[in-house]
Amino acid sequence: MKNYFSKTIFLLLLLAVPVYSWSQTDKFFYKAAGSPVNPKVKASWNKYYTNQGVNDLCTQLSKAYPNLVSLEVIGKSYQGRDIVLLTISDKKAKDPSGKPGYWIDGNIHSVELQGTEMALYTAWYLCEMYADNEFIKKLLAEKTFYIAPTINPDGREFFTSQTVPPRSGLAPRDNDRDGLFDEDGFDDLNGDGEVSIMRIKNPSGTMRTDPSDPRKMIRVKPGETGEYDYLGIEGIDNDGDGLINEDTPGGYDGNRDWGFNWEPNYVQNGADKYPFTFPENQAVRDFVARHPNISGSQSFHNTGGMILRGPSIKGGGAEVYSRQDDEVINSIGEIGEKIIPGYRLLTIWKDMYTVWGGELDWMHGNGIFVFSNELWNPYLMFYDTANTDQYDFDRLLLFDDAFVPWQKVNHPQYGEIEIGGFKKNFGRLHPGFMLETDAHRNAAFCIYNANQLPVLEIKDISIKNIDGGLKEVSATVANTRAIPTHSASNMKFRIDHPVYVTLEGGSVIAAMIVNDKLLNNTTEQKKNPKRLEIKNIAGNSQVDLRWIVKGGSEFTVKVESEKGGNTSAKAK
Repeated sequence: MKNYFSKTIFLLLLLAVPVYSWSQTDKFFYKAAGSPVNPKVKASWNKYYTNQGVNDLCTQLSKAYPNLVSLEVIGKSYQGRDIVLLTISDKKAKDPSGKPGYWIDGNIHSVELQGTEMALYTAWYLCEMYADNEFIKKLLAEKTFYIAPTINPDGREFFTSQTVPPRSGLAPRDNDRDGLFDEDGFDDLNGDGEVSIMRIKNPSGTMRTDPSDPRKMIRVKPGETGEYDYLGIEGIDNDGDGLINEDTPGGYDGNRDWGFNWEPNYVQNGADKYPFTFPENQAVRDFVARHPNISGSQSFHNTGGMILRGPSIKGGGAEVYSRQDDEVINSIGEIGEKIIPGYRLLTIWKDMYTVWGGELDWMHGNGIFVFSNELWNPYLMFYDTANTDQYDFDRLLLFDDAFVPWQKVNHPQYGEIEIGGFKKNFGRLHPGFMLETDAHRNAAFCIYNANQLPVLEIKDISIKNIDGGLKEVSATVANTRAIPTHSASNMKFRIDHPVYVTLEGGSVIAAMIVNDKLLNNTTEQKKNPKRLEIKNIAGNSQVDLRWIVKGGSEFTVKVESEKGGNTSAKAK
């Protein structure tokens, strides 16, 4: 009886607890500035998504926001996984393909996981803020975002489900040239799901434990007695060749596979047989080729807290960076340094190292203004460039959750050793509580960058009667943003057609670009005067145009630009 009574009371208490649906939660929250209070798509930004999670979140966004989001598969990975892409734009305002486009991708390198979260957060934020934020609403009316959260789903699957992944994709390679493929990878010797560092006791070794922190190893100074030697990453000699971990899965680098300044493997380690060897990069190449409106780009990598710009090779491709383009790139990058504290604007070849066959140079060679952010910076741990100690950070803020304590293991080749060290989810990757902050700042940089893509406006249309029963129609086409309609590389390689400005109404007798209104200095276009051709409209500048027309009373000026979008205006 007593037991029955207790169960009854317990059930009544359960029934008394209110159950809230997400549709009711708005009354429990007060909006924080800059964030959606009650998003349609519930997403978490303090953890990392699996491939299934990435695809599910993209599907949810496309279903929740059909007027903003289109979801498609642009290709398959080497192992046959979908490479998904979100197109985000206000479809009702204008056809997305007729607006300037901004490309975002992440996770080309398997170990650089959080690029996907940065891309996903950008997509999610644009959708969730659209209804309530006028800036985002105007941005999506003017621009189109193409977001590929991961262009290496094979590597992501390996990272999130197994031990230590290769740097890039999973196509087998004979790294040690013994005729076997991927036969000697890392091994989890103690079965804890982590691949750690191996050390072995040695009284004359080069390392010893730090007296202030037994987790930490420090190099011995002259005259000091050692305790250990490092043996490398956890693993055994699987193929009996006297080496450990020398033929791990994969072995190529997807960011050395692009068809601009490409060099073979003996020049650029990680390159494969020829440019665009692999289907992942082929999918991106083909999508960009089909979307000439893409005029800005961001590729997310890690690590080091860098806003990288090109060129990637000294002298290689530098000839297509004009002074005007440099000014645009540097001004946007300097704003990025304000948006993302601790990140620095750097030129790849000069401030880092040479990269042949990289995505950034390929994008730039296609006339696209491009950055590549290297995510995560030790400065973020304590907001202090002088204190970037990972051990202190793990102890004080993560409560030892990122470190595998040293423990003894019997190794088949080395005998008794110890394994331990930082887990694979720390060091290059953001801790959970810091992921959303950096995701928002990097998304904000992308949004700022996209907002600077060209916006063309037709102004000051006027009609004047002149001698001979003719009319003079004048108009001004202005680019109201910082990025020009054509970069130097775009003009050098003739990637896109000029800006076409067409006058409809009446019969066009002559057309000209007005170089100086006050001096009436003009340049006539004698061929096909109805459609004026403008090589480039620089950022924050305008071009004055004039037509001599016979007949007509109503006139329409139409502007067509691959990377600046299309617009029109009428005059009577």
